[in-house]
Amino acid sequence: MKKYTGLFAVLVVFTVLLAGCGSKTADTDADAAGGNGASVTEETSPETGGADTGEASDTLTRLREQGYITIASSNDAPLSYIDVETNEYTGVDGEIFKEIMRRLGVPEVRMKTVAFENLLIELNNKSVDIVVDAMYIKPERQEIALFTNVWYSEGDCLLVKSDSDIRSLADLKDKTVGAQKGTAFLEIAQSWESEGLIKELIIMGSQSELMLSVNTGKVDACITDSIIAGYTLTQDSSLDLKLAEDYVPDSTGNIGAALRFEDKDFCEEINTVLDEMKEDGSLMKYLEQYGMDESSFVGVEEGKTVQ
Repeated sequence: MKKYTGLFAVLVVFTVLLAGCGSKTADTDADAAGGNGASVTEETSPETGGADTGEASDTLTRLREQGYITIASSNDAPLSYIDVETNEYTGVDGEIFKEIMRRLGVPEVRMKTVAFENLLIELNNKSVDIVVDAMYIKPERQEIALFTNVWYSEGDCLLVKSDSDIRSLADLKDKTVGAQKGTAFLEIAQSWESEGLIKELIIMGSQSELMLSVNTGKVDACITDSIIAGYTLTQDSSLDLKLAEDYVPDSTGNIGAALRFEDKDFCEEINTVLDEMKEDGSLMKYLEQYGMDESSFVGVEEGKTVQ
């Protein structure tokens, strides 16, 4: 169980720093306001919650006045994505964020689909207001974006064919492993390759390509986000895959949303509501809705992000 300025040393710096959090899809250049299917609107209640106790930040005031907020996501279920049947924005991160916005009085959420490795680029280019996509809070990312407090934690997994004899990392010595570009999991796989723990690493551009490559035998295994892997296996019967039984996650990451540094006050408003949701039990209900348990829950104090 997820991968994760200016015209800084060009886009290369961003691509390198953007390693992280888990599964992600191809970039679309769609305008978040709609038009060609790369964005979606989610209606929510305009009522505000307990966070609206004082003067709102300039950013929150603007969002309330315009009536919506635009997020960037790489559109991978079940994290932060558009449901193809309902055309609604949803997912574990999606539901948490919609509730935060409802309590802050922003009645609509719009999503722009962006390749995962480009999410923070889009954020700092100001084409979106925030990144909501199960992104790991990593020091190198904190150099180029402001992160909220921790929403939840999750780790990686090893996915193999159903009839594979691969059970753990020790079985990968002579195997080919796939990992997705721009994710924290790619960094893990690269360390395996440099240490001679795997035969070859193949880098891929999307979660779907990654799983299909294992399914068709292009690679022997792939390292990916445990939430996405578990969800995909329950939803797609065409995939003849399983989780490697004895694999121990290489790392567990803390998930948060990313904002521009100039939006510190807005970030604090989000954190206030997030902490309320942790204390009133609503955040845990969203985690359970997507098959997560107490091991993924991060409390108020331990979940504070030091920028």
